[in-house]
Amino acid sequence: MQSPIKFFSGSASRYLAEEIVAGYNNKQAEMHIAAGNPKNSLITYEVGKSSFTRFSDGEFITSLDETVRGCTVFLIQSTFPPVDNLFELMLMVDAAKRASAYKVVAVIPYFGFARQDRKDQPRVAIGAKLIADLLTAAKVDRVMTMDLHADQIQGFFNVPVDHLYASTLFVPYIKNLGLKDMVIASPDMGGSKRAKAYSHFLGCDMAIAHKSREKANVVGEMMIIGEVKDKNVIIMDDMIDTAGTVTMASDIMMEKGAKSVRVVATHPVLSGPAYDRINKSSIIEVVCTDTIPVKTELSSKIKVLSIGDLFGDVINKVYNFQSISGSFIV
Repeated sequence: MQSPIKFFSGSASRYLAEEIVAGYNNKQAEMHIAAGNPKNSLITYEVGKSSFTRFSDGEFITSLDETVRGCTVFLIQSTFPPVDNLFELMLMVDAAKRASAYKVVAVIPYFGFARQDRKDQPRVAIGAKLIADLLTAAKVDRVMTMDLHADQIQGFFNVPVDHLYASTLFVPYIKNLGLKDMVIASPDMGGSKRAKAYSHFLGCDMAIAHKSREKANVVGEMMIIGEVKDKNVIIMDDMIDTAGTVTMASDIMMEKGAKSVRVVATHPVLSGPAYDRINKSSIIEVVCTDTIPVKTELSSKIKVLSIGDLFGDVINKVYNFQSISGSFIV
């Protein structure tokens, strides 16, 4: 007999949890109807009841306010700053395990600290590995995430990791634009593999913005490798932080004769001067997902795509022991 399924959300990702559960319900309804079952026998799921209490000194406690005994529990929380979001997720994992949950799956659409995937200078931490160890110590059984900054982070875990790709959302969007003379660009050398995959799938040319950094979040010099003159350029990235790289790249590309420049990025970190830079840049549109809350009122250039249906579909397949490879495009 299959264990019951339950969903819970961290306080920072309630909107995501509701979207994902709605996506799961939609997938369940499709399967239910396809199997010829009566509609009135369909079970509709909701985000479970939980509590978050903060004490006057800043310490906080979380609790799951309904039974999870023998259940497969999906805990949904992106771990963007502050670090409280990460620690809240770990407390929820611990609470579920101590409440005798059968399996606990951490659904982390945005995996924070992913940029700390290696020692790139002496005496620094590998933060992504530490986070993986902490989640393992909390006894999580599985992790589900999207567009990790570095693919090798999957190997930091000793439990299964379902690594989803936003290309499932972005490719149809890009195709619907109907752009001619399109070029897929990478904002740096590190993203060239991603850009190459998109350009190959979409059958168009590729360009690379080669940059040197003065320090973290500060770009020094930049040059464009590839032809962008009279082209509609789409810059692909896994995240936008301060937007310094993509805005500089877009301005240089326009100076070199590009028809237009759009940016497509999975995680809209958008810290510091990001919104102001985007508004002042030559970028026509920034397309991202909602793995992190976006202040769309601060920029009319930002278009947000929901990840709810994608995660709902993959959760359904994982729960029913089905292959998830068919859910990916690029």
